[in-house]
Amino acid sequence: MYYNLLMKKLLIVMSLVLLNFSANAGDEKKLFFVYPKNGDIVSSPVEIKFGISGMKIVPAGVNEINSGHHHLLINLDKLPDLRLPIPSNEKHLHFGKGQTSTTLNLDKGEHSLQLLLGDHNHIPHKPPLISEKIYIQVK
Repeated sequence: MYYNLLMKKLLIVMSLVLLNFSANAGDEKKLFFVYPKNGDIVSSPVEIKFGISGMKIVPAGVNEINSGHHHLLINLDKLPDLRLPIPSNEKHLHFGKGQTSTTLNLDKGEHSLQLLLGDHNHIPHKPPLISEKIYIQVK
């Protein structure tokens, strides 16, 4: 009798774990470019649309679990120190109002673009949420 009760409880716990796993399986956290795509040839000004899944975009200063705001990294050879707030300059653009798109004037030639999500204090998450780096050609 005790064994049957224990087995029933174990089955219930295992079912709950599997249900939780299944419910969260589609919640992969991903940062990406909606537009442009890697290899696109574009004209300046360039419209850029950011995408995210598995997390929520909120303005800087809003401390909410599984959320943050976009930072656009332009023509960087190396990522900033991921333990510190993301710098703010012409190569590290902040979208602290929760923006999900921008229009940039870029010189003719090849440019690299990458997204990095920052928390309420502009610090990358642990682990950091970073898009793949894309390359575009401005004609």
